[in-house]
Amino acid sequence: MTRIAIVGGNGQIARLLHPMLLGAGHEPVALVRAPEQAAALEATGVTARLLDIEASDAGAFATAFQDCEAVVFAAGGGPDGNIDRKRTVDLEGALKSIEAAQRVGIRRFVQVSAINVDEPVAEDTSPVWKAYVEAKRDADAALRESGLDWTILRPGRLTDDPGTGRIALGDVSRAEVPRADVAETLVAVLDEPASAGHQWNLVAGEVDVRDAVASAI
Repeated sequence: MTRIAIVGGNGQIARLLHPMLLGAGHEPVALVRAPEQAAALEATGVTARLLDIEASDAGAFATAFQDCEAVVFAAGGGPDGNIDRKRTVDLEGALKSIEAAQRVGIRRFVQVSAINVDEPVAEDTSPVWKAYVEAKRDADAALRESGLDWTILRPGRLTDDPGTGRIALGDVSRAEVPRADVAETLVAVLDEPASAGHQWNLVAGEVDVRDAVASAI
């Protein structure tokens, strides 16, 4: 069993991820902002700890990570049109998570990013989307340079369609992917130490999740 801190523990991907981790024999530790979120998750058997990503410093993140052996950064500012939150959540939240993992000696760190964020954005890109892409890009760069055992998943456009358990992973073109299949891929890479040091695009496809991870490695 591995105890895994989930930053953004009440997010849409995280809520799908928790039962998958439990089913795989792991202990998800959901880091959430509000007591009512913690209570709802604990009612499902998930350990929850309070952490406000934006208001907390790296020391508070480190406290929340205590006794964990891996971190999944699955937080996002959401489609609210708020440019500032793209930086305070998607970038600064990731940076504080990386620093906290280093402080407490957690080596394994898996980050949910977004497809093709290293590519230049078009001149007519909306300011909010531009801020989002830049935040994800910079968060990924910081993780790659952190010295941690990192894996970065870069999903295409997320949908709420039922998961199929079949994906395309690696140097693939922009396409949709169900959030449930992103969650399943997170479990697969956490279970595969050799996935460390890899960054992959992730979209819906025709290959079983674990086979796709093994092939991409």
